[in-house]
Amino acid sequence: MRWLVGWCGSAVSAASDVQPLGAQPLWEGPDPLWAVGDWRPDEIRLVAADGDTHLAVFGYCGASDAELRAALISARAGALRRLTTWPGSYTAVARFGRRTVIPADLAGTRPVFHTPWAGGTAYATAALPLADLTEAQLDVAHLAALLACPESPEALGDGTPYGGVRRLPPGHALMLREGGSRDTVDYEPAAPLVVAAPQIEQETAVAAVRDALVEAVRTRLAAPRHAPAPDPGPVPGLGPADRRAARGEPAPGVGADLSGGSASATLALLAAGLPGKPGTVYGTGGTLAGERLLAVTFNDLTGADAAARIARTAELERARAIAENPRLHHIVVAAGAEALPYADLDSVRLTDEPGPSLIAAARHRRRLAAGSADHLVGHGARQVLDAHPARLADLLLDRNRRHLLRPVSALAKATGGGRHSALVPFTIYRAARRLARTSYPEGLAGAAVRLRTLADDQQPGGALGASLAALAWCRPGPAARWLTGEALAQVSARLEAAAARPRPAAVGGRPGVVSARGALARHAADHRILEQATEQRHQRLHAPFYDNQVVRACQALPESLRVQPGARAEVLRTVLEGAGVRELPPGWGAAGHTTHTEELRTGLRASLGPLIDLFEAPLLADAGLVEARVVRRALRAATEGEPVPLDGLSELVATEVWLRRLLTRRGSCWTGEGNREPRAVPSGVSP
Repeated sequence: MRWLVGWCGSAVSAASDVQPLGAQPLWEGPDPLWAVGDWRPDEIRLVAADGDTHLAVFGYCGASDAELRAALISARAGALRRLTTWPGSYTAVARFGRRTVIPADLAGTRPVFHTPWAGGTAYATAALPLADLTEAQLDVAHLAALLACPESPEALGDGTPYGGVRRLPPGHALMLREGGSRDTVDYEPAAPLVVAAPQIEQETAVAAVRDALVEAVRTRLAAPRHAPAPDPGPVPGLGPADRRAARGEPAPGVGADLSGGSASATLALLAAGLPGKPGTVYGTGGTLAGERLLAVTFNDLTGADAAARIARTAELERARAIAENPRLHHIVVAAGAEALPYADLDSVRLTDEPGPSLIAAARHRRRLAAGSADHLVGHGARQVLDAHPARLADLLLDRNRRHLLRPVSALAKATGGGRHSALVPFTIYRAARRLARTSYPEGLAGAAVRLRTLADDQQPGGALGASLAALAWCRPGPAARWLTGEALAQVSARLEAAAARPRPAAVGGRPGVVSARGALARHAADHRILEQATEQRHQRLHAPFYDNQVVRACQALPESLRVQPGARAEVLRTVLEGAGVRELPPGWGAAGHTTHTEELRTGLRASLGPLIDLFEAPLLADAGLVEARVVRRALRAATEGEPVPLDGLSELVATEVWLRRLLTRRGSCWTGEGNREPRAVPSGVSP
C-alpha cells in the first residue's frame, strides 16, 4: 500500500521519536511529511516558491513546474481550487510556513484522513496508519451506516471504520495551522438548491469531455515510463516475460482493458491513437520492441447460463475487432472457477475499509496480472456520465418535462412489456414530481422513517423498483434489509439529526445532483479498495474518469442529454470521432449489467459452502449488525434463483471478511517509543 503521512501543530517532543516504517522523508522540522510504500521516482514532485512555501505532488499530474509554482502562490492567497485543476490523478500537499493545506479530489479516489494527535493533527492518505498511530477502536456505528446507506453523506458523515479518524469529504481541503487548529474548506462551488446551473451547449459540453479525457490519457503516457526490474539472467525454459511473471511483476509499458465495456475500450483507443508512443511492449533484455499498447480481454464463461455466454462471446468478438488496430497488442485471459466472485476469500488482503470489490479480489488480480505496469481501466464512467434516476426530478424543477419521455419509455420496455407496463411512465413521473416537491429536510426525515420500517417495504423489484427507490433524497443500500432493527435505528437517528441541522448554502444542490455525487463517492471509494486489494509491485491502475478535470467536464453535460437511453455510449462515440476513431464494431456500447448479475450468482453457487461456514459465527453478528441465520437463509435463497439483492450480499460478505482480516492483524505501521505494537481493534468484539 502506498500512502502519505504527516502532521502539523504537534508537540515536537511527543512526535520526534515516532516515524512510519519504511518511510521516505520529504519535509523535516516540526511539521514533517513522509511517503511510504512503493512510490516511483516520477510520482513525487517537490516545488518551492519564495520563502517557506513548498508544494509536494504525488501521482501523475499534467502541470509543469512553472504552473505548479504559480498555483502554489495563488493557493497561499486563498485560491485553493488552483491546486486541483491540472490533468491527471494526484494528491497535492502545500505548506506555507506552519500552515499546511491538503485538498481531496472531487470523486474520492484520492482521499485525505486526519485525526487529533500529540497536540496537533496527523493526516494521511490512508486511514489504517492513523488508526495504528492513535490505537483507535473500531466504530461499529459507522459500519452500520456503511451497510445501511452507503451513498448517503448524511448517514456516513466524515467518519471512518476507526474511531476518531475522520475523512475529508470529496471536493474539500484540509487546512492545518500551528497550535493544532484545523478547518475543512469547500473549494468547489456548489449548485443552488432550486435554481438550475447555467447550461452550456451540448456540442461544447461533449467537446470538453473529449478534451479532458484526451489530456487525462496523455498525462499518463507522457509520464516517464517505469523501467523494468533488472533481469537476473537466463533461466532454463523461461523467457524475460516468464521471469517477470515469476517475480510477480507486470509487463512494462502501458495497457488497457478491452473487456470492461465502452469506457475502457474508449481509453484504449485514445491511448493507441495519440501521437507518439501509446505504450511499450518490451522485448528481450529490456529493449523496446513494437511500442504497442497491451489490450487485455477477460474471457469468463465459467458456469454462465446461455444468455451470459452469448453476451460474453459478443463482447469478445467486439474486443477482437477493436484490437485489429495495429497499435494494439491483444491478449485474452481465460478464466476458470478460481476467478469467480467469492473465490479464494482466504487470500483477501486487509484494506483501509470494507467494500464490495473485496469479494472479487482474486478475480481482478488474475486479470490485472496479465496487464501492463501502467494499466488503464474505465471505472467511474457510469457514475460521471450516466444520469442518476433522481435527475428526472431536476428536469421537472427546470420545467423540462418533454425530456422525460424517452427515459420512462425505455424503463417501461425494460419491465418486460406486461399489462402493467403502460402504467410505468405515470408511476415514474409521479415519483419524480414527488421528489421535486420534497425539501431536503423532509427527504431525510422520510428516509429515517423508511429505515425503521424496512421490513414492511413492498417496493416492486427489477428495473422499476430500483428506479423508484432511487427517486429519493436518501435511500437504503442493498444490504440494509438484513441489518438488525437496532442497527437500522442507529442509522435512522443519524438521518433525523442531519435533517434537523441547518443546511449551509454551500452544501446546496438539487436532488439529482446530490444523489449522483453520493453514488460517485461510493464507487470511487470502492475503486480505491480494489486498488489496495489487487496491488502488485510496480503496477499502477489508472482510472481517468475519476480525474478532477474529467469529473468537472462531465458535470457540465446538460441534464437533457444525460437522461436519454444510451447517452454514455453516444458521448463516448462522439469523443472517439473527435479523436479520429470512426470505425467501431456493431453492438459497441452494449450494457453488461445482466452479465455481472449472473457472475455474482454463479460465484455464490460455487462458494456456497464456505460462505455458509463464514456466517456460522460471524463477527457482524457479534457486533449486533446482523443475525447469522438470516444471512445464511439469504445466501441459500440467492443460489436458488430467488430475487435477492446480490449486491447487498456482496457487501455483507466483504465486510465480514474485512473484519476477520483486521482482527488477525498484528504489528503496526509505526516505529518509536510509546508506540510499540498498537492494533486497530473493535471494542467488545472477539474473533
